[in-house]
Amino acid sequence: MRHFTLLLLTLFAGFSAFSAPLTFRVDMRGQVISAAGVHVAGDFQSEAGFPADWNPATTALLDADGDSIYEATFNVPAARYFFKFVNGAAWSGAELVPLDCGVDDGGGNVNRTVSVGTGPLRLPVISFGGCLTQVRLAVDMSGQVVSSAGIHVTGNFQAFAGYGADWNPATTPLTDDNSDGVYEILLSLPAPGLFQFKFINGTAWTGAETVSTTCGLDDGTGNVNRLLDATGAVNAPPTVCFGACGPCGGPPVTYTTHWWNDAVFYEIFVRSFYDSNGNGRGDFVGMTAKLDYLNDGNPATTTDLGVTGIWLMPMMQSPSYHGYDVTNYKATESDYGTMAEFEAFLAAAHARGIKVIIDLVLNHTSSQHTWFSQAASSPTNQYRDWFVWSPTNPGFSGPWSQTVWHPRAGQFYYGVFYDGMPDLNWRNPGVKAAMWDISRYWLAKGVDGYRLDAIKHLIEDGRVLENAPETFPILEELHDSVRAVNPLAFTVGEAFNSAPAQTVPYVVNDRLDACFEFSLAASLLSSLNSGNPTALQLSLNQVTRAYPQLQYATFLSNHDQNRVFDVLGRNMNRMKQAASLYLTMPGVPFMYYGEEVAMVGSGPDEDKRLPMQWSAAPRAGFTTGTPWRAPNTNFAQYNVATMEADPTSLLNHYKKLIQIRNASDALRKGYYLPVTSAAPTLLGYARVFQQEAVVVVANMGGAAVTNPTVSLAISSLTGGTYDAVDLYTGQPLGTVVLSATGAFADWVPVASLGINQTVVVRLTPQPTGLSSSSSKLAEPLTLYPNPAATQVRVEAPGATGTQHVGVYDLSGRLLQSTRFTGAETTLDIRTLANGPYFVKVTSGKRVRVQRLVVAQ
Repeated sequence: MRHFTLLLLTLFAGFSAFSAPLTFRVDMRGQVISAAGVHVAGDFQSEAGFPADWNPATTALLDADGDSIYEATFNVPAARYFFKFVNGAAWSGAELVPLDCGVDDGGGNVNRTVSVGTGPLRLPVISFGGCLTQVRLAVDMSGQVVSSAGIHVTGNFQAFAGYGADWNPATTPLTDDNSDGVYEILLSLPAPGLFQFKFINGTAWTGAETVSTTCGLDDGTGNVNRLLDATGAVNAPPTVCFGACGPCGGPPVTYTTHWWNDAVFYEIFVRSFYDSNGNGRGDFVGMTAKLDYLNDGNPATTTDLGVTGIWLMPMMQSPSYHGYDVTNYKATESDYGTMAEFEAFLAAAHARGIKVIIDLVLNHTSSQHTWFSQAASSPTNQYRDWFVWSPTNPGFSGPWSQTVWHPRAGQFYYGVFYDGMPDLNWRNPGVKAAMWDISRYWLAKGVDGYRLDAIKHLIEDGRVLENAPETFPILEELHDSVRAVNPLAFTVGEAFNSAPAQTVPYVVNDRLDACFEFSLAASLLSSLNSGNPTALQLSLNQVTRAYPQLQYATFLSNHDQNRVFDVLGRNMNRMKQAASLYLTMPGVPFMYYGEEVAMVGSGPDEDKRLPMQWSAAPRAGFTTGTPWRAPNTNFAQYNVATMEADPTSLLNHYKKLIQIRNASDALRKGYYLPVTSAAPTLLGYARVFQQEAVVVVANMGGAAVTNPTVSLAISSLTGGTYDAVDLYTGQPLGTVVLSATGAFADWVPVASLGINQTVVVRLTPQPTGLSSSSSKLAEPLTLYPNPAATQVRVEAPGATGTQHVGVYDLSGRLLQSTRFTGAETTLDIRTLANGPYFVKVTSGKRVRVQRLVVAQ
């Protein structure tokens, strides 16, 4: 049975009927005030009674007393909103919000955020483009029945943050935007300070959590509150479990991986990859000729790139250069070649162990498609209802203020992208039947799955033009259609520039297998350019927790975005570090063709999709004729042939990283754990699979870090001594001792990390360094059942005498402890919240650890 997650409808279901006054205030001192005045724009505007959201001209702020503090108050329903201030009445005057006090929308644009409850909220005064003291509070509600009134936080910070009075349990709401059970809020405080607080399940004190003195402070009456140290510029205490001191859990002990988790994909724009016949356009035969560059099929060679998946941008019949306006879904684009040539390419790729997925455009067709031509010919035509029509112009614009209603024969049809791409009406059964037939057609040809374009636009619900809840049942039908032909087919969706909260619903409940993670890509590039790993670390933690284990796609840029080498300022060290990071992170990595040779391209889409740079020969070795668009002018320096000859080149860096990933179970399907460091420019994380671990440490700052020290709080690795090896160089890095809970502290993996240097270290246990020299005691600890609900049997084969057993959370905190005699005992785990834990059994000096999942 499928369970539908209607995030946008249920986010504040318990109190959405309330409206509260929200006051925005911005300090414009030091600014030259536009003659058009000062405004605020955001997704609150329609709720406040204005015609549309994100209009920079309609919502004015006033400075009645001439103190340069501009403000205005609006009544809005309880919800979380995004906004930014505008000097003037156009987006050219919008403030640039620092990432420290905003939320990246996935495209590098950062907005401020505010959570409105049932009472008045008067936001603190903030400088235009500036930050106040930032606080993120988060609570994991795993194992709790969440009140219909939602989750709130209360404390002696509320008045300071603008929420009226302190200790009001109803005015400061938290939200769970991605349905992962973690509720959070971002707050701005006028100044640093020390505060007390606690979380509320609902809006009344009867729902307040009970806080232990272990992590709280007794106020003198027996009431214990949590402590909030907000003395830094950005303050983000770890997520805690409701009513507990530490987290509820982390990665699950068991999870399913698939063939795509073992793959590295390569995105190809066929028109620009390689021209086989001199007509200036890439084609299927040209791609086939270059397959050995991507993967020669011999795992013993190291001269090929090593990718094991290809994503082909649209290759169906289309009148445009890009192909996203299809005229025949069952024909190949004639510029690229015949169906037989496509099938030959597919067979050659499969022979080399390369899977092939193709773009499938479900949202719209070309205006030249026969379906639309017939639909437009008459209001009574059988295809009329296959598209979306209106007798008059409904008068609203699209999500990026574009025209979406287009005139045709006295009426208007809907096309979210432009008039040449009319949107299909997915409420029509005929549309569904035709598209499911198309999805089965190409699978029968042998393709291994689909990249699905513009999935968040499939259904429109009035003025809700993206992420409409009706989209999700359609994707469940797609899942069933695809899997009926190929149970192993892979579907990856594009919800362009959407944050995890909007993207996760697409990859649950048998919908899509994965989605592209735009916010993670944006955070990675932002951290690289700023030299500060904070944004990336927070994004990694959020994304890892939000999605089903590993089921999202990582990337640096794609065909719709400025080339990553441009975004990174054409800085080769940053480019290499970007590759080192996203090819070792969890998720399914996708490369954009030419990324590995530092191709550039910004501005018009055509310039982001220029011919591949194969050599320094004329026309970049792409064609012998006149190319459909001229190659980049830098092709003489940045091309495959030149970089192949340079051992230190970006191309050879990519080859090495992909070889490392392909050879490592931990990097392909290991779970993620954060690795911490006191050095502010260091980013660290570990990937763990069974007893293999890889630790990645990156210096993202502008100066070398001597003796970089890192720590891991806990893992499922067996305690003992581990050999450390630099996977990139093969250089031994000594040993590290892991505790009984798989932790290490203050480990120095290398003597120094240079600017934008990353070290990728494999940890393998020494045979003599295991925690037991007895073959019987070396047998693994067994927990049954696992996952468990109320009780778990602990079996320690070979143990005699008195044993000690402890249950720990992932932060290393001891939750239960007892002793038993013999080789087995039973633990009562009813007091534990759902999630993963570690069980440690100590037999004299010998220790064994196993992961336990509680699922009540």
